[in-house]
Amino acid sequence: MYLNNKRYYTLDSFYKEKFGCKIAKVSLNANFTCPNRDGTKGVGGCIYCSSLRSGEYAGNQELNIVEQFNQIKNVMLNKWHDAKFIGYFQAGTNTYASVDKLKEVFEPILTLPNVVGLSIATRPDSITDECLDYLEDLNSRTYLTIELGLQTIHDKTSQLINRCHSLEEFQEMVIKLRKRNINVVVHIINGLPYETRDMMLETIKYLNNLDIQGVKIHMLHILKNTKLAKMYEKEKFHVLTKDEYIDIVVSELELLRPSIVIHRITGDPKVDDLIEPNWLVKKFVVLNDIDKELKKRDTYQGKLLEKKDN
Repeated sequence: MYLNNKRYYTLDSFYKEKFGCKIAKVSLNANFTCPNRDGTKGVGGCIYCSSLRSGEYAGNQELNIVEQFNQIKNVMLNKWHDAKFIGYFQAGTNTYASVDKLKEVFEPILTLPNVVGLSIATRPDSITDECLDYLEDLNSRTYLTIELGLQTIHDKTSQLINRCHSLEEFQEMVIKLRKRNINVVVHIINGLPYETRDMMLETIKYLNNLDIQGVKIHMLHILKNTKLAKMYEKEKFHVLTKDEYIDIVVSELELLRPSIVIHRITGDPKVDDLIEPNWLVKKFVVLNDIDKELKKRDTYQGKLLEKKDN
């Protein structure tokens, strides 16, 4: 059992072990675009991505980065009075710019009181060697995490969702980041169109064999005014039920090393934008049901790996 009596290694547990206090991530929007959105590699972005570039909960991009941070931080302090903070660059591809531009947005956050780190969401094809040098420097000065979007290891699905990068590019970037001792968290999505349960588990098995420090598990959600919404209207592909999702997540946890931190284990869409699945809006119900299923199966993160070792 980890902290909080969970059967998997939660981000909250990890932060409390590392920093000895509550850590809150402040989601920021530096108005970066993506190479599969601006025409460099593709147009329109990933088919599930909104016009806010997955930044629905990020700061107001009309404010500068420090103003965004302070606005959100002050709300969080009402709930967690003694919290410390990590600046989370969430919306878009947050290394898809010159190093000078990156410094303009990252460095001011590091000067703020009670900031202990940065978490930077990006793509594996959008980190230059010069950027790697800068990230290594950042890593020497603060607690740095690079969040790489992968979503799936399956080429057919990757092409369908318009990722516009290869699995090889992803693996090479993980290796490059780890050579510089930079922590890597990987995003995956369960329920991508036409993927089977076995395909989703194959993605997890692949990740478990890489030197990564964390995983974010999302449930595909169909948002209004996206390419995915148009596709769903036309094709009505299967959307996972809550029970199917919980079964898959529990099976994925069993296949992950106990040391891998689970940064997220469900989606969190805005109700007004959501088309399907409606069950996803009850986030805490989903979390509780995952806990119940783990207990019912008498299982936990990494259990199936133990059997393999024996």
